[in-house]
Amino acid sequence: MFGSTIAALQTVSNPNKMLLDPVSPKSALPLRDRDATPPDDLPRGDEMDAKLEKVTKRLGDLQQVLYADGRHSLLIVLQGRDASGKDGVVRTVFDACNPQGVHVTSFKAPTAMELAHDYLWRVHNVVPERGIIGIFNRSHYEDVLVVRVHNLVPKAVWSRRYRQINEFERILSENGGVILKFFLHVSHDAQKERLIERINDPTKNWKFKAADLDERHLWSNYTDAYRDAMRKCSTKWAPWYLVPADRNKARNYLIAKRIVAALEGLDLKYPEPKTDLKQYLVSLGGPKAK
Repeated sequence: MFGSTIAALQTVSNPNKMLLDPVSPKSALPLRDRDATPPDDLPRGDEMDAKLEKVTKRLGDLQQVLYADGRHSLLIVLQGRDASGKDGVVRTVFDACNPQGVHVTSFKAPTAMELAHDYLWRVHNVVPERGIIGIFNRSHYEDVLVVRVHNLVPKAVWSRRYRQINEFERILSENGGVILKFFLHVSHDAQKERLIERINDPTKNWKFKAADLDERHLWSNYTDAYRDAMRKCSTKWAPWYLVPADRNKARNYLIAKRIVAALEGLDLKYPEPKTDLKQYLVSLGGPKAK
């Protein structure tokens, strides 16, 4: 099972560059503003709408088989700066999926109970079971991001967490879990525009938090933290993907394509019935089996 899970996560050859490649631990990862712009060869307009609809429909079909197959779980980790589009990904990419097979978890500041345990305790408690797609809107990586930037624990503590996270994710992978981690990279200017929109649009006022501006002032600090988290924790069993997030539809399309590719690599199938079901046709008033 471990081997098949790893195979599903490997880079797929893609001559037209529409499939995200995993982050390499050796990558410089400059995370410049221009890196938040999608590739020029991605479609736009009506063509993008059609392709996005097609790939999300395919994801919905695969999710149904994943649910019935019951041998694997899929954990999607979404990280990104404020207004990078994590909610939009959840809403759009998984629109065609059956809600009963998708669990979304948002990680807020830890409670007193959670702080009384190790930092991964609350995470392991909501890891998706086999057959389920679990989506983490923010995740255990907050404990090497926010914790680091705000000096909530000493460096000697948070620096050990990269290794601990890798080991934790490997346990999940070796027990049937597929893990895909996406960093939604938004540019400084695009984030500014989206925060202004949250102030000006009454339907988005509820999203705005003054604390987001404080976090914005720590842009370079977060850049360093995100870079280290991706390089140190992009593994064969739980790769990180850098997603240009300045254009919403392109962002969603690239993420959906990568998820579909991973699921297609699992050889998912509907389970065979344990008995010949045709014997029940007569009792249901159907024709007799031939």
